[in-house]
Amino acid sequence: MAEKKTLSRRFAVCVQNKGYEASLERNKIYVVLPDPEAEKDGDIRVVDESGEDYLYPADWFAAVEVPKVVQTSLLKAS
Repeated sequence: MAEKKTLSRRFAVCVQNKGYEASLERNKIYVVLPDPEAEKDGDIRVVDESGEDYLYPADWFAAVEVPKVVQTSLLKAS
């Protein structure tokens, strides 16, 4: 089950946080949750610094691939 959870998650680095400095740290990797409807509108669903998932503009993030050990660590932290 944990493997399936890991596979459904993606990761992205925050490259813009203007006006949301308390919620997002620039150059930090965030867990991205699948949300096809949000992506159609140009948004991305991210687990932010509050530990909750919120929508942010997709162009504030750059998708990244991370090693499995990093994925596991990020998912435990989010």
